[in-house]
Amino acid sequence: MSEKTAPTHAEKKDGSERWTQALRDITGGSAMISLFAVVLALVVGGILIAFTNDRVQETAGYFFSRPGDLLGAIWGAVAGAYSALFQGSVYNFRATGFLTAIRPLTETLTFATPLIAAGLGVGLAFRVGMFNIGGRGQMLIAAAAAGWVAFAVDLPAGIHLIVAILAGLLGGAIWGGIVGLLKARTGAHEVIVTIMLNFVALYLIQFLLRTPGALQAPGSNNPKTPAMAATAIFPDLFGPRYNLHAGFLTVIAATIFVWWLLSRSNLGFQFRAVGQNPSAARVAGINVKNIYMYAMAISGALVGLAGVNQVLGTLTTGFSSGIDAGIGFDAITVALLGRSRPWGIFAAGILFGAFKAGGFAMQAAEGVPIDIVLVVQALIVLFIAAPPLVRAIFRLPTPGTTKKPRTRVTATPNIEAVAK
Repeated sequence: MSEKTAPTHAEKKDGSERWTQALRDITGGSAMISLFAVVLALVVGGILIAFTNDRVQETAGYFFSRPGDLLGAIWGAVAGAYSALFQGSVYNFRATGFLTAIRPLTETLTFATPLIAAGLGVGLAFRVGMFNIGGRGQMLIAAAAAGWVAFAVDLPAGIHLIVAILAGLLGGAIWGGIVGLLKARTGAHEVIVTIMLNFVALYLIQFLLRTPGALQAPGSNNPKTPAMAATAIFPDLFGPRYNLHAGFLTVIAATIFVWWLLSRSNLGFQFRAVGQNPSAARVAGINVKNIYMYAMAISGALVGLAGVNQVLGTLTTGFSSGIDAGIGFDAITVALLGRSRPWGIFAAGILFGAFKAGGFAMQAAEGVPIDIVLVVQALIVLFIAAPPLVRAIFRLPTPGTTKKPRTRVTATPNIEAVAK
C-alpha cells in the first residue's frame, strides 16, 4: 500500500498563490470594470440629481444653521429618484396585484429588445476589429424592407411575419455588406463609409416616405407608411395588457447564434483571429478581405433585426424616418459595456432598457430631468473607456500581474558606533 504524503510547504504556497492570482484576475477583469463603471456612473448621477433638486438648493442656503436639513434633502432626492427608476423599470411596489406590479419589467425588456439586437451587431464588428457606427442606416433600410413586406404584400399568417423578418435582415445585411465590400476591395475606412451611408439611408427613406406608391401611405400627405398588416406583426407574449412581444424571443435566438458563431464555429475563429491581428491571420491562410465582408454583412443583419423589431413590434401603426430612435448609436454603448461578448451585450441591453423605461417614471414621480439618465449612460462609456481610472478608484488589481512580495528592509549599522 502506498502511503499518502502530506503536501509540503512549497506545494501549499504554490496553491495559495494560484488562488490569489485567480482572485486578482477576477476582481481586475473586464466584467468587474464594467460593473464598477456602472456604479461610478450612478454615484455621479446621484450627485447631479442632488444639485438639480429644488429642496436641496433651498436647504443649502441655511446649511450652517441646520446641516441636517441639507443632508436629509440630498438623501430624499437621490433615494426617491433611484427608487422611482427601479419601480418604473423592474417592479412597482405601489401597484395593486402582482400582474400590474411586474409590468415595468416587461417594459424594460421591450425597450431592451432592439438595443440587444443592434448591440450584437456592433459587438460582432468590434470582435473583427471593425467599428460599425452605421447602425442608423442599417436600421432604416431593414425597417423599410420589413415594413414594405408587412403592409404591401399579402401572405398567410405566420409566413407573412417570417418573410417580413427575412426581408429586414437581408436589407440590413446588404447595407452592412457594402461597408465590408468597400473596405475589402478599396481599403476605405469603415467609420467614414458607415457615417456616409447613414445619411444616404436617411435621405433615401425620407424620399420614399414622400413618394406615393413607395412607402407613403395612400391618400396621405404625411411622410409615414401605412399600418402593418395584422399577419406580419409580432404577437404579444403575455397578452394585450403588456407591450412585450415575440421580438424579444428573436434577440434571445440572435444572442445564442452570435455566441455559437464566435465560440464554436470555424468562421467565428477566423473572425477572432482577424480581430486580434489581421497580418498574422493573413499569414495563417485566412482570407482577411472575405472576413471583412462576411463580418459586416452579419453585423448589418443583426442591427437590421433591431429595425425589424421596431417596425413589426413597436410602431405597427406605421413609421417615419425617426424609427431608429437613436438606437444605432446607443448600441455602441451597449456593445462597449458588454465587452463585445454576446451575453454581456444581452445584460447591458437590459440595463439600458431599464434606464429608458425607468427614466420616464423618474421624471414623472420625482421631477428629475430625463437628461440625467443620458448623462449616466455617457458616464458609463467614459469610465469603461478608462479602466486605469476605475482600478485606481476601487484599488482593483491589473489582471495577469502578480503581487510583488514585500522585502524586509534592515537598518544599515552605524560603523562608528560599532567601532566604539
